Amino acid sequence: MSSIETYPDADALADAVATAIAYALGPAGAVSLVVTGGTTVGPAYDRLAQIDLEWSRVTLVLSDERFVASSSPDSNERLIRERLMVGCAARATLVPLRGAGQTPDEDAVAAEPRLKEMAPYASVLLGMGGDGHIASLFEGAPGLGEALDPDGDRLCVGVPMSGEEPRLPRISLTLAALLNTHVILVAITGAAKRAVVERVLADETYTPPVAAILRQTRAPIRVLWAP
Repeated sequence: MSSIETYPDADALADAVATAIAYALGPAGAVSLVVTGGTTVGPAYDRLAQIDLEWSRVTLVLSDERFVASSSPDSNERLIRERLMVGCAARATLVPLRGAGQTPDEDAVAAEPRLKEMAPYASVLLGMGGDGHIASLFEGAPGLGEALDPDGDRLCVGVPMSGEEPRLPRISLTLAALLNTHVILVAITGAAKRAVVERVLADETYTPPVAAILRQTRAPIRVLWAP
């Protein structure tokens, strides 16, 4: 990528993200979309849910999920069902990452066949933490090198403990899965997160997890930012 797309405020950012996803989903045919949790993307989902697409042909999957019940306030699935899968988008199908497994890795292994069937994804929407993590791939986590291998065998991994609040075990798509898409959208807000992206682009020795996304050339990427 060559530059960060700058929007004047959170409303303009939400409009841009929703428009980009709607364009990526296209006019016809079965498609899949990787979505994310977090507060930044909620307004974009509100807008996207009201766009009159043929949502019955769209299958959603999360980039990552907390190892909690779908009814929990910490559940990303709950966010998607409450903010995106309403209105016009109520006809979309969601493939949960949280299943019946006793551990995050059991659920991750169980999700892999469906993830493989769904790829390539029309779009992957990601946020980014202030520490430069993407999905639930945190710097210093066990197995991070494998999870960030663009040619790795795993599409989904269990994360024993997250690097930020809420400090819960999680399930996360790997870089190999995230790159199997027609376009990656990274939506961020605030000066601190912009500084992380700018440093990654300017300093090759700085390697937080987001660097694996920003420096790759396999999938087109857009970073959309608002103050």
